[in-house]
Amino acid sequence: MILSIEQVSISSREKKIVDNVSLSIREGEWYALVGQSGSGKSLLSQAIGQMLPPNLQVEGNVFFRGQDLLALSPKQVRTIRGQKLSYIFQDYQGSFTPFRTIGQHFEEYQKAHGILAAKTRKIKAMDALESVGLDETLYNRYPFQLSGGQLQRVSIALALLLSPDLLIADEVTTALDSVSGHKILELLAKRQKETGCSILFITHDWRHVRRYATRLAVMKEGKIVESGGKHRILDHPQHEYTKQLIQAAPTLGHGLPSGLQEVENR
Repeated sequence: MILSIEQVSISSREKKIVDNVSLSIREGEWYALVGQSGSGKSLLSQAIGQMLPPNLQVEGNVFFRGQDLLALSPKQVRTIRGQKLSYIFQDYQGSFTPFRTIGQHFEEYQKAHGILAAKTRKIKAMDALESVGLDETLYNRYPFQLSGGQLQRVSIALALLLSPDLLIADEVTTALDSVSGHKILELLAKRQKETGCSILFITHDWRHVRRYATRLAVMKEGKIVESGGKHRILDHPQHEYTKQLIQAAPTLGHGLPSGLQEVENR
């Protein structure tokens, strides 16, 4: 297993938000964490990389390649984050400084991880932009000059720049239209196949689970209520909450733009 979350709980002063959660992710797999807003899935993902706000307390263990991330210092975790473990957030626009060019973002990201040669940084940035289907002319543009889909592609390029072993993708299509969202997920699937990385995919959209995930866990009110193989859960859900979510989900192809429904149903 590349990642093992063991009996993790997250609490504020008032209540326990995530309660004794355990799950594991295999090498090279696309693992979905599914649940409605407020179920605790995003907080759990942030706990992995020690990215929770200081008012929340974490208990348990998060083993990444056998190393307990929760036992490391913030400095040690920052070294792992980006190089071996990387994030793509729902609020990808908030990850960019408006008055710095895309190229400057790549520069700072690489400097922070010890890539000191300017020529090397420029080449890696251009290669990264090309790998997500973007023209190199975007290197000198500012974030507000890009469309939402382009900016999300840039965030993916940054996340995959140093070839991490595990990518945590948190509701990455929520702010995008159906066409852009579909393209982003196809791009992620392509890059996963090329790099062999594992993906922890946080979502509430069962269509994406059906198409991309291999295994999944369902969260409700901070607890895992069901987990297992995709086909087993989709075809034979055991927990009443899982049944309700699946029954309420759009059917395959529902709400997709013309031309994508056939692709989604394959």
